[in-house]
Amino acid sequence: MARGDGIHRTSVRNARLTADKVGNAQAHNEREKESYVNQDIVPERTGMNVHFKSPTADYTAMFDQMVADGIISTRGLKADADKFGELIFDVNSAYFYNHGGYDFASKFYENAYRAAVQIVGGEQYILSAVMHADERNRAMSEALGEDVYHYHLHVVYIPVVEKQILWSKRCKDKSLVGTVKESIQQVSMSKKWDSKPALDENGEPLLSKNGKKVLRKSYSVLQDDFYDAMRSAGYTDVERGERGSSEEHLTVTQFKVEREQERLANLTEQTAQKAQEAASLEKKIEKIQKKQVAVQAVDKIEPKPVPLSSKVMLERSEFESLSTAAKKYAAQEKKEHRLQKMLDAANKVIAELKAKVSELTAELAEYKSIRKKLSTAGLEQENEVLRGKLRSYEAVIERNNLWHFFGRHRAKTTERAESR
Repeated sequence: MARGDGIHRTSVRNARLTADKVGNAQAHNEREKESYVNQDIVPERTGMNVHFKSPTADYTAMFDQMVADGIISTRGLKADADKFGELIFDVNSAYFYNHGGYDFASKFYENAYRAAVQIVGGEQYILSAVMHADERNRAMSEALGEDVYHYHLHVVYIPVVEKQILWSKRCKDKSLVGTVKESIQQVSMSKKWDSKPALDENGEPLLSKNGKKVLRKSYSVLQDDFYDAMRSAGYTDVERGERGSSEEHLTVTQFKVEREQERLANLTEQTAQKAQEAASLEKKIEKIQKKQVAVQAVDKIEPKPVPLSSKVMLERSEFESLSTAAKKYAAQEKKEHRLQKMLDAANKVIAELKAKVSELTAELAEYKSIRKKLSTAGLEQENEVLRGKLRSYEAVIERNNLWHFFGRHRAKTTERAESR
């Protein structure tokens, strides 16, 4: 992450995606949208984006096909579970600018993709891997007076772990009970990213004072794996993203800000689209209302009182004229009834659309509020609070150390006095 200290740091983030959310990630990664609210995306450069692995279909269809082919298993997976993951590999824009830009970034992220294959557990579980080269770094571009682009890599994958299925006690061959029946690649985000035991220099698990294994958080392991892979590939002028709970928490919060901004952009597009649909329907309703008024304006046949005998004799021309008028009147009535039904249906649709627009507008306001809270100033304030807590903890530890020191000193003094 760029911190203004001239040091280039590696960063990789892991997003968890449900089946409902992965479609938006696909639209962004594969540049499937017709237009973008994000003004930093330059469509003319989209053709320069580099796919290290191209999707063969949409992400959900690829997932379903892998299940059908027996490559992965959804055994025990809940319907609303996180079925997909997205790794976003990143280094600050200045790093690539200083090394020549596009060609250097392409080679760098080719090596990062190899690291992703190892992190995920196999290329077969990666659905798409694309380096974006079409997002402009506005701040650097304005500062340098030339276009500077922010290169980064999106890797969408399926989180799997190997699970061994054992023969149960119901097996007829009792010698097989408890042995491995089959091994499956189970889709599980939680198991894929559970905490790992910390190892010492001899490869043995580190233990706490209580004899329990010391665990390393999966986020920290992920940062180490990416950094180590890039250093091994020869990129020795990058440093690992800073360690420490406050710095890592800040990075995660920044990632949440980006996701909320993306969500806000989508809400803005949806609100505009619904408003456009509502306006279109209102125009249709106006046309229907005009037709209805025109139908109602048609002169209806008014009965005139005439003395009639028990038998009425009509000329043929008079009978035909009356029949034609009656048919015309019936047709007008039927048309008016049909138009009324169309008008009622249209009014219902416009009411639903207006309600949806109102709902989206409220949600948009809420996300604007969230984005304001997660602004740079808010993040700095949150980070300062965390640092304050860290300082207070250090002060408590220091006081405890002093108390222990003076306690031991008094004990030794008392012991010498008694011995005399």
